[in-house]
Amino acid sequence: MSDTLVDQQPRTRFADRELSWLAFNQRVLDLARDASVPLLERARYLAIFSSNLDEYFQVRVAGLKRRIEAGVALPGASGVLPRDLHELVLRRVRGLVATQSETLTEDVLPGLATEGVHVVAWGELTVTERDRLATLFTERIYPILTPLAVDPAHPFPYVSGLSVNLAVLLRNPATGGRQFARIKVPTNLDRFVDLGGGRFIALEEIVGNQLSELFSGMELLSWSTFRVTRNSDVEVEEDDAENLLHALEKQLMRARTGRPPVRLEVARGIPAELLDVLTQRLDISAREVFEVPAPLDLTALTSLVARVDREDLSFSSFLPQTHPDLASVETAQPADLFAALHDHDVLLHHPYDSFATSVQRFVEQAAADPAVLAIKQTLYRTSGDSPLVDALVDAAEAGKQVLVVVEIKARFDEHANIAWARKLERAGCHVVYGLVGLKTHAKLCLVVRDEPDGLRRYVHIGTGNYNPTTARTYEDVGLLTADPVVTEDIARVFNHLSGITQEVNYRRILVAPHGVRRGLAERIETEIEHHRAGRPAGIRMKVNAIVDETVIDALYRASQAGVPVDLWVRGMCALRPGVPGLSETIRVRSILGRFLEHSRLFWFANDGEPFVALGSSDLMHRNLDRRVEVVVSLTNRRHSAQIERLFDLAFAEDTACWELDDTRWTRRTSDAEGVRLRDLQEHLIATFAGRRGETR
Repeated sequence: MSDTLVDQQPRTRFADRELSWLAFNQRVLDLARDASVPLLERARYLAIFSSNLDEYFQVRVAGLKRRIEAGVALPGASGVLPRDLHELVLRRVRGLVATQSETLTEDVLPGLATEGVHVVAWGELTVTERDRLATLFTERIYPILTPLAVDPAHPFPYVSGLSVNLAVLLRNPATGGRQFARIKVPTNLDRFVDLGGGRFIALEEIVGNQLSELFSGMELLSWSTFRVTRNSDVEVEEDDAENLLHALEKQLMRARTGRPPVRLEVARGIPAELLDVLTQRLDISAREVFEVPAPLDLTALTSLVARVDREDLSFSSFLPQTHPDLASVETAQPADLFAALHDHDVLLHHPYDSFATSVQRFVEQAAADPAVLAIKQTLYRTSGDSPLVDALVDAAEAGKQVLVVVEIKARFDEHANIAWARKLERAGCHVVYGLVGLKTHAKLCLVVRDEPDGLRRYVHIGTGNYNPTTARTYEDVGLLTADPVVTEDIARVFNHLSGITQEVNYRRILVAPHGVRRGLAERIETEIEHHRAGRPAGIRMKVNAIVDETVIDALYRASQAGVPVDLWVRGMCALRPGVPGLSETIRVRSILGRFLEHSRLFWFANDGEPFVALGSSDLMHRNLDRRVEVVVSLTNRRHSAQIERLFDLAFAEDTACWELDDTRWTRRTSDAEGVRLRDLQEHLIATFAGRRGETR
């Protein structure tokens, strides 16, 4: 580390990751507040904001509370004590939630109502609508409700995390005694009931206004809605588990009933008596209570938006294109990917390039091709009805050797991945769960094919999951190749994952936990040397998050040496750009839009011969130390130039973005003359649509 860094306070050079994450969710909220965004999409951004915040409390805030309760008094990397950070986080979240509520109630919902889409309360219903809903309640809702009373014979019920509930206060006319009851709003019914004519009402509004049917003979004093968020970070002691699958299943079962609350959301205006019962019984402090206007749980807006068929209130339709290198080999039948890859690599950019006609087709063709002898694939997350899993099952049943590395510890997808693992095992696939102590986050698929000139291997390496559903909305990059150096490297990775090898040396790839941090740090140091020698030098990285202190310090050293550094970061950024004497040559931008920017890309000027790579790894401790990640370098000059053009566009002065100066994010949507700046994603949609007929 240079003297300049040493002279600084130990931690002041790092921004706090938790506060940086909140700044990211603020950017999502900015999109919901943007009047130029179609109204239904603004509602969807409000849902995304809520979903993000749920996960933040379940994992990050829960972790903070756990450290505080364990008596941890040491500051984090940014120098902030856990208790102080917890208080600061809660204050900032309260401000963000207030802005979200205002955006919903004073902007988005009134705007939708003007367009004929109404989310109404019970008091806004017509007599006919109330009668219809009373019948609906009797026939479809009442039979599945379970009111739970609280009295000496009935203890306070366990409230599942993220469920919407009704808190009810009753009085017994005979005794005058007051009684609390809880009703969980069913999750197997539509959260917003369609009244017809563009009118919707929240399910809990119906239940709340039919409580006399549930508590006959009792006097209803008041009711309100509430929602609890619990610590949901699952930890498995792998060293003591003979069977990781069973160990995780047991831990998930415990998580359903033993996780403490970290947040309580209540409807604005909740009676004080009900709130007192909830805070006391849930053992939650007043500062962890968030009072918001009904309806609670705005993640449900996603399903509402999906049910409103109004193209004029949504983003324009978008249809991914088959990559030109693959379209050129299509006839009346789908492309023969092995023929296409025989002579050249294909660089894919989703969702602009179709996932279905590239990656999905690659796996499906391999499963059906009699010449294919083996398929090896990692699965971190996939869709509920996955054609890729079906293809792997078909391949195994056809007698091919199929190895699937299923990451059953993928957060929030544990149950789904356990189900996939069992299905694959039943079909005869070799299913392994990776390495003890590490999550397998790498996105890899290897196919071994028997061809006239011998066995040939084909590989896909990507930045995103093998999930056909999210591939339509997540921006990711992937490489399809038959390059023998790369395929040999990936074969070694799979042998490492399924066997007992200790492989750490590869030719074209970097593999975490041993190689990614070291490899990137070496590349950064090489750029410093180039710059000092007067040779072309520069660093560009695109990641979801950068919080690793070692990498950040290496980038600070590059900046102090004068190397230009461009960082394209979607989420957390603990690096502080633009600080005199520390990071003056570093620019940090964030771009958010209709697609989730998800790819991880690395570009180094390298004395005029750019080193360009893509992979699964973000620049976080968990990725670099506790996961198996793979980053592959590109050798095709056209592909390297494509990545370079993407960075050029992202950092062009006429591209809309958020810019980070030290720890402050500023949004740029128009130039000095008020001309609206280019939307990068819309620009790429148009560019890729006009690319038909091009080939490599």
